[in-house]
Amino acid sequence: MLVVRMKRINLIAIALVLGTSLASAQVDSTKTEKVKKGFNIGGLPVVAYDTDLGFEYGLLVNLFHYGDGSTYPQYRHSLYAEVSRYTKGSGINRLYYDTKYLIPNIRLTADLAYLTDKTYDFYGFNGYQSVYNETWTDDTKPAHVYRSRVFYKYDRKLTRFTTDFQGKLSDKRFGWVGGIGLYNFQISPVDVNKLNEGKDDADKLPEIDGLYDKYVQWGLIDGDEKDGGFATYIKAGAVFDTRDNEPNPMKGVWTEAIVTYAPSFLGVGSKYEHAKLTLTHRQYFTIVKDKLSFVYRLGYQGTLFGKMPFYLQPNMTTLFLRGATSEGLGGAKTLRGILRNRVMGDGIAYGNLEFRWKFVRFYFIKQNFYLSLNTFLDAGKVVKSIDFDKQKVTSTEVGFNASDYVGDANDALHVSWGAGLRIVMNQNFIIAVDHGRATDKRDGNAGTYIGLNFLF
Repeated sequence: MLVVRMKRINLIAIALVLGTSLASAQVDSTKTEKVKKGFNIGGLPVVAYDTDLGFEYGLLVNLFHYGDGSTYPQYRHSLYAEVSRYTKGSGINRLYYDTKYLIPNIRLTADLAYLTDKTYDFYGFNGYQSVYNETWTDDTKPAHVYRSRVFYKYDRKLTRFTTDFQGKLSDKRFGWVGGIGLYNFQISPVDVNKLNEGKDDADKLPEIDGLYDKYVQWGLIDGDEKDGGFATYIKAGAVFDTRDNEPNPMKGVWTEAIVTYAPSFLGVGSKYEHAKLTLTHRQYFTIVKDKLSFVYRLGYQGTLFGKMPFYLQPNMTTLFLRGATSEGLGGAKTLRGILRNRVMGDGIAYGNLEFRWKFVRFYFIKQNFYLSLNTFLDAGKVVKSIDFDKQKVTSTEVGFNASDYVGDANDALHVSWGAGLRIVMNQNFIIAVDHGRATDKRDGNAGTYIGLNFLF
């Protein structure tokens, strides 16, 4: 899978960090955790290579402020910044801020990002109702089989600003949520000429229509949505939260019910005015005190009324972004090991089961560290299909077969499993490595992901 190839250099860097940490643990493992005060910073270089996107370079930094230490391990302010680029134009530019102390009794989170993705994944609608042909993307296959490494891709630019406010009720376990999100999408076919710059002829991508182009030609993506657009989301909801530790709880519950509304007069127009409901329940159980926990997450997201443009369907509502995006189903933040955005529907349901084992703690470079291993099982499916006319999937091209693109069966459960590692500094800066494997070839093979934070 592409993610593995993209992140090979990063895996080497993680292995070096881990080796250094383990060596230090043998010396410092008897020391108890120290309370942190003032400022603390965590950073990670971004270095990777992709055949089509080129070299990636950049830096991510997370600055924490603990004040006088009385709230440790809860920080008072967190500021996250990431700037990374691929030489062919993809990249992440992001600022994220989180605090409970700027406004009395109110938690404020704000995110500003400009994300460019030259090869954003698109596999069609309704999970297994859309056929994925892996051989079409394999350039080692014969010419009559291979189509393009970017057949299931399009070019996406996203400018995003979100801000959320959370407050507590008299019973501190219960809270309310309000917020607003501004999204501007620019969509186009993959710029093959740009990606082919500097390549040998044998490595160049062919100039053919990808799946996105075909959906536009067939009218499954109409002219009003094919180029993207601007949308404003107004958000309101309720939260029940009894977690003992936010970054990696050992016990408690965290449940959200959120309604997001995209009014016509704030961007999407009357054709795409819609509202959606998001329900997420997470629960944490201690098996061995301070060491081993079992956790799970159950989620649902569906359209309450109206029609969503196709480019907004992957967006998943969340109150706390644990990465540059919150999109799926499929990929690093939802179904690990399954192709990113493989499962797209008007209503989706999913679940994640995970064991987390904190197997060593130590004090190093005046910071508190622990290492954690996790094993997981992820699953999800479409529970409400996007309505589209399969009869439109037709062509006069030689050898065309509609069954290569759409199937008759309803979606079924998409399942993956795997394991991961976390390197955690002061309980809040968390380097994450996960490797997941799909159980069905229709979802791809496997994926390795490197980023920050526990999944939930």
